[in-house]
Amino acid sequence: MDINPVTVVITCAIQPGKVGRARQALETNIKTVLREEPACHGIRVHDDPKNPHRLLIIEYWDSEAAFTGPHMQTPHMQAFLKTAAEFLDGTAEFGFWREIIAEN
Repeated sequence: MDINPVTVVITCAIQPGKVGRARQALETNIKTVLREEPACHGIRVHDDPKNPHRLLIIEYWDSEAAFTGPHMQTPHMQAFLKTAAEFLDGTAEFGFWREIIAEN
């Protein structure tokens, strides 16, 4: 598979009263992804301090194809998507970004 690094930006809303469940499910799944999927180079989850029911998830992958193909077909992602349907409020939005400037 070609390596063409991509940053995946996901925004989603969580149903009222289900933020704790969402965070727990995300944390469990993220640990599995990082342990089992070498094409993933990190995942960060942020909440909106003005609206904690909104989440921003930033993931770093070898390529968009690695994310949309093999990653989404893994058993842990298939299970997570079923669980996420129980706490998501609407549909998550996905964006694929290419880094053009990086300074430390």
